[in-house]
Amino acid sequence: MSALYLLTALFPVLSILFLLAVLQLSARLAMAIGLAGTALLAALVWRVQWLQLAAAVLEGWVIACSVLWIVFGAMLLLHQLQQQGRFDLIRQSFCQLTADPRQQLLLVGFLLVAFLEGVAGFGTPAAIAAPLLVSLGFQPLAAVTLALIADSVPVSFGAIGTPVLVGIAQGIDTPLAVQDIAVQAASIDLLAAPWIPVYMLALYCRFFSAEKSWRYFWPALPWALCCGVIYALSAWLAARWLGPEFPTVLAALSTMVLLAVILKLRQQRHTTANVSMNGAVNSTARQLIAAWLPYLCLISLLVLSRLPELPVKNWLQSYQWQFDALLGSAISTSLQPLYLPGTLFVLTVLLFLPKNRSAAPQLLALCRQSLQKIGPAALTLASAVPMVRVFIHSDLNQSGLPAMPVYLADWAAGHLQQLWLWCAPVLGALGSFIAGSATFSNLMFAQLQLEVAAQAGVAPQLVLALQMLGANAGNMICVVNIVAACAVVKLQQQEGKILRYTLLPMLLYLLLVGTASHWF
Repeated sequence: MSALYLLTALFPVLSILFLLAVLQLSARLAMAIGLAGTALLAALVWRVQWLQLAAAVLEGWVIACSVLWIVFGAMLLLHQLQQQGRFDLIRQSFCQLTADPRQQLLLVGFLLVAFLEGVAGFGTPAAIAAPLLVSLGFQPLAAVTLALIADSVPVSFGAIGTPVLVGIAQGIDTPLAVQDIAVQAASIDLLAAPWIPVYMLALYCRFFSAEKSWRYFWPALPWALCCGVIYALSAWLAARWLGPEFPTVLAALSTMVLLAVILKLRQQRHTTANVSMNGAVNSTARQLIAAWLPYLCLISLLVLSRLPELPVKNWLQSYQWQFDALLGSAISTSLQPLYLPGTLFVLTVLLFLPKNRSAAPQLLALCRQSLQKIGPAALTLASAVPMVRVFIHSDLNQSGLPAMPVYLADWAAGHLQQLWLWCAPVLGALGSFIAGSATFSNLMFAQLQLEVAAQAGVAPQLVLALQMLGANAGNMICVVNIVAACAVVKLQQQEGKILRYTLLPMLLYLLLVGTASHWF
């Protein structure tokens, strides 16, 4: 029976990888098959009652609505910027700084993604950065793939430290120093994180650029490596001296400013003409500030709503839509509509509507345009998120078995204890891949990681740091993130291809983290 239990618990993970990456089915079909198979096995093998399964599906739909709200808000703002001509100016601002797409990739694809992850998380980075990359001339497939790869390392301290302060701190019973765990993770990442922008650049140059050549990659390698090293070192310093709230924000911001200053100085040295590198007349500073103002407003709102020192966060979170005992089951969920990033996207749109009679018709047109684009994503998420919730709530059964992810973790702990420094980050990645959240992965597996660490005689801070780093890596291949990012750039039925592109860098990152952990 143990083999049957193991195969059942592995089904949601292996089936999605097989259906998307091998058979190359659309995400919509793959997720529908995955949901049906997971629910059937949960009922027959795990002996979960159908009422509990139905309640888990309902909970999944509630969570899917929160994801769709973020996508809708991002598309609403994007369409408004395009309609008002601001988006062309934003694109031009990057072109004026550098016409080299490799350097644009580092600025937008890595550093802007990292900054947005640091202030907001929850799907915001790809929703903003991917359309910007497309506007700069990147293929939609490249924009989504590269943004997802970038949205990994920053996740460890993303959303003002939520994966640590909520995921790790609340996921363990032992009173360990959270900052020690954060510093340990940042120390390991000094050796692993710098290779993420390098891999992004290599992938772009070899597969997505016009040249499709390694020779196009080598001249830009020092830029990527320098960017990665400065980011990782800045994050380590912030974690050590300021705590887990701001490493991602400060590392991204400091590296972005430094890189922009260097590019500006090089540009002034090589040209004095008042013509941008793409032949267009340079926009004035006032025009560029006006173009960026909605994004600057959005980022300000996100920061103000996430800082724990301010009362805004508690006020926004105090308003909840509570769904208790769904269908009479033990499953409950809630939404905090004011706290969701999607609400802040919509608020930004409202602030920048024209102050005349055309505001209402314009808003209706933007809403209609955005709603038309999220239909495919809604159908996919309607299966993907419920499948995850069935998987997680499989502990509500009549067989006495733990939840499927916990069963997998227990099996790994029992059979791979001696290799746990390699396995700990893999478990963290599995949690993010399944749940779509590094925070939830940390909540789900932190205590189990501590128990295995005690059995294997490994320092608990080290194992929890590996859990954090593995959770951020799993963000690269999370299907919910892939579907949401594809929706924003209107890319359909490419989820399997994106998964194949992001799977290898995730595995390489886990290998680097596992190797580096043996030196601590």
